[in-house]
Amino acid sequence: MPCYSIDGVIPVVHPSAHVHPTAVLIGDVVVGPGCYIGPAASLRGDFGRIVIHEGANVQDTCVIHGFPASETVVEANGHIGHGAVLHGCVVRHDALVGMNAVVMDEAEVGAYSIVAACAFVRAGLKLPEKSLIVGAPAKVLRELSEDEIRWKRAGTETYQRLAQRCHESLREVAPLSQEEPDRPRLPVSDYGTKPATALKS
Repeated sequence: MPCYSIDGVIPVVHPSAHVHPTAVLIGDVVVGPGCYIGPAASLRGDFGRIVIHEGANVQDTCVIHGFPASETVVEANGHIGHGAVLHGCVVRHDALVGMNAVVMDEAEVGAYSIVAACAFVRAGLKLPEKSLIVGAPAKVLRELSEDEIRWKRAGTETYQRLAQRCHESLREVAPLSQEEPDRPRLPVSDYGTKPATALKS
């Protein structure tokens, strides 16, 4: 993976974490056990510290950064969807930030909450636990059900297993020139085939 020190500060990646070879880690970044960092993610700890706690995932093309002396934190089992931007904020344990959502400086996403895709969480906003958060600017729509919280946790566990799968079988290869007969399929997760339908407005 592209990994760079700055001012003598070197990123830390736990051996059980998976960081995709195209992700970029710079400076004061700590990636904990069992984490998944996806392709083209940028974790740029050249101003403030970035901490990704155990079992969290940061998916493809996410950007994580912060102002000088800030800390950007994703707590245990946090789930950061494709293309999300986190800047100097805290995502509490078991929370989800949806695809292309933005969470700004000194904001806090409460534990077990879900920030919907494309939401904009303004600087300094403190969001409660177990909430569905939508819109730009973001607001609490309603409390999440226990079934929805379990659905989110199942998705996060799927990414925890993906980190293990990548350690076991992800390899750079040349593509085949044509599809082979009886082409194998990937294993199906019990997370479900239509997860977007799990959340109801």
